[in-house]
This record gives sequence, C-alpha cells and structure tokens, in this order.
Amino acid sequence: MNSILVVDDELAMGIALKEALCRKGYSVEVTDNGEDAIRRFEAGRYSMVISDMKMPGADGLEVLREIKRSSPFTPVLLITAFGTVEKAVEAIKEGAVDFLLKPFSLESLEATVERALQHEHSFDVDGKVMLTKSPVMSRIVSMAMTVAGSDATVLLSGESGTGKELMARFIHSQSPRREGPFVAVNCASIPEGLLESELFGHEKGAFTGALNQRQGKFEQANSGTILLDEISEMDLKLQAKLLRVIQEREVERLGGKVPIPLDIRIIATTNRDIQEEVRKGRFREDLFYRLNIFPLCLPPLRERAEDLEYLAGHFMKKFSSKYSKHVEGISEGALAYIRDYGWPGNIRELENTMERAVLLCQGVEIDVEHLRLTKPEEQNEPQAASSEGTPLNPMTISEMEKRLIYKTLDDVGWNRTRAAKILGISVRTLRNKLKEYG
Repeated sequence: MNSILVVDDELAMGIALKEALCRKGYSVEVTDNGEDAIRRFEAGRYSMVISDMKMPGADGLEVLREIKRSSPFTPVLLITAFGTVEKAVEAIKEGAVDFLLKPFSLESLEATVERALQHEHSFDVDGKVMLTKSPVMSRIVSMAMTVAGSDATVLLSGESGTGKELMARFIHSQSPRREGPFVAVNCASIPEGLLESELFGHEKGAFTGALNQRQGKFEQANSGTILLDEISEMDLKLQAKLLRVIQEREVERLGGKVPIPLDIRIIATTNRDIQEEVRKGRFREDLFYRLNIFPLCLPPLRERAEDLEYLAGHFMKKFSSKYSKHVEGISEGALAYIRDYGWPGNIRELENTMERAVLLCQGVEIDVEHLRLTKPEEQNEPQAASSEGTPLNPMTISEMEKRLIYKTLDDVGWNRTRAAKILGISVRTLRNKLKEYG
C-alpha cells in the first residue's frame, strides 16, 4: 500500500486530504509543520509527500528541498494559493512533481496523486535497464547517486539475484570515473590457486606456466572501478594481501619487486551476512571495516511489492519482442500467482520465469500454466508414496543426486556459491558434478 505524508498548517485541510486519500486506499499521515514533516520523512518510508506551499517555519519549498536531497525520486506535490503560483513554478524546476491551485476538487487531487505514484524510475546501465517503482529501492538509488560522486569504497549486500552487479555498474556510470574502465571479478567462480594471479598479475617466470608478464585486474581497472563480486568467498590468506592493496593503494605482481601505484575505486558485493562471517572467523575483521565505508543493502524482490507486477510486465514485453511473439498481457490468475510466490532467486528468477512463460505462451496472454513455479510451501513436501510405502517413480541414488542439484540451482537462480552452501558441498565439487552431467 502506498503511504502518503500530508503537510498543512490548516488542520481542517489536512483532515480533509487524509479522508479523501484514505477512501482511495492510500495510507495517510498528517502533520501541521514542515520541520516535523522532514523528521518524519527521514525516519519513515513514504511513497509521496503532499505539502502546502505557505506555512510558518519551514515552508513547502524547504520541505521539497530536504526530501529531494535525501530521496530525489519521491514525488512531492505542492498545494498553493494564487499569490504563490510563481514560487510553485520555481518548485517544479526544483523537482516537485506538480502543484494544485486552491481551491481544487477532490477528483483533481486523486488524479494528480495517481499520476505521481505511477511514475517509474528507470536507469540505463551499459545497455541494461534498472527499473523500480518501489520507494525503498528508489531511496537506495538516491544513496547510490550520492556516494557515486566520491571515491568511497562501497559494500553492496543482498540476496542472489537482487541486482548487486547492476547497482555497482550504475555507481560507476554516475561517478567522475565513468570514462575509465569498469572491471568485474567474480571471486567465487575463479579457483583459489588462480585468483591471486588474476587480481594482482604476475611477472614472467613467477611460477610454472607463467610464460609472459601479465597485468592483474587491479592494474586493468586503474583510473576506473574494480568490482570484487562475492568477496566473502575469498580465501583468508588472499584477504590479507587484498587488505594491503586497499590500504596502500598499490599492487605488486606475483614475482615482482616494484609496487605499482593505483588510482582506483573499489566496490565489493556479498550475498552472505558478512558480519556473521567475521564472527565465525571466515572473513577478516580489518578487511570488513576497510570495505564497509558505505554499505548498501539491496532488498529482496518479495519486499518490493510495487515492483513485482511492474517488472513482470517489463520482462514480458522484452521477451515478446526478442522472440517475435505477440504476448500482450498477463492474466489476473498469473498476476496473483506472481504476487504470492516468494521469489528466492529474486529479479534473476523473475526474468528467467517470464522468458520461459513467453516462449510457452501460444496466445496473447500469459496464464498460470506458463509460469511453472513451485510455491515455497510445496518445495519441501515429501515425494508421493505408493500403498507399499515406497516412493513412486523409483530412481537410482545418482539420479536423485542429479535432480537435487538441478532443483537447488533452479531455486537460487543458478548461483553456484549459494547452491553449494545449501547442498553442503564445495563450489569445486558442484562444478565437477555439472561437468559430469555434461
């Protein structure tokens, strides 16, 4: 439900606005002064703010400026009398979504609010679009834009599939380093024995097989941004070397003797509770503090209710165009199913599901049968058994293992690190199993 903060020093006007908007299904809070409105906004989560223009103390313009400073994408609607129309026009230039001239009808208020809340935020990042209608996500984007202007190290956390790498690329694209390189390193997918050389480079003859000098990812990212993806998977010994690179802002190739200075921005991501990893001795505390200068936690899709249908529709259009299909909508039943599902694989899982649904759909509308989702309460149900008590569809242990691995990978959006943790095996073992399955 969209939550609206109303600011008006006339009590009767505030109450009237609240009653009108509550009838339309909005959650509404009212305050009679700008200072309190700013405090409430900073402490709470509001989809929109409606403020009178002329008030004692902090007026509508000040409320607008403070809200836009902390959350540029929250719509602010101003109410004004004829004498302050010029100021209202000035407010539009400063980011107000619209203004209503007193006296106004409830119908015009409702229509203006509905238009403002339907406003979407989209950001093109290297050809990929980051979309949101969620106030929570919009605030995180605002924070990302704030930190982008500095060189502060950013630690992005969140479940697999929430868009951490896309957010890292967005920060780079909004930074003064945007013309420099963006180099991403997946710390979970590179074998431990190769990761050090991959990050820091090596000199010719540094080890068996080092036939030529090679630049590492840190050198490649010089003057730009390096993304250390899934940094919590890094070996403790390598963490110590990484800490020195971050502290000294210089890197030394394997087998090298001369340190190479770095002018670089560092962004790291993790899908684990990294503070818990520190407590368990699996992640260096000093490295955590070096990385945690500006933490941003991306919410899971299940906490972004405003985005579920919106993103599903976006992916439907994207894949309908890609595969030259004529899918034009999603049935009410399918939308209800999308809302009810937990989305453990988050945006990546939703995108994969909608791609499959578009391919399966033979008509113009996606239905429940095209989604083929397993609800969370069904995921742990025991296999049906015969009257003799033995499972139906008997299979070998090898086949059961294979099915379990594939199901776990599907559940986590094919994040191998997370799947390996759930299965209780190493990433290397999982990789070998997948090679075995071809």
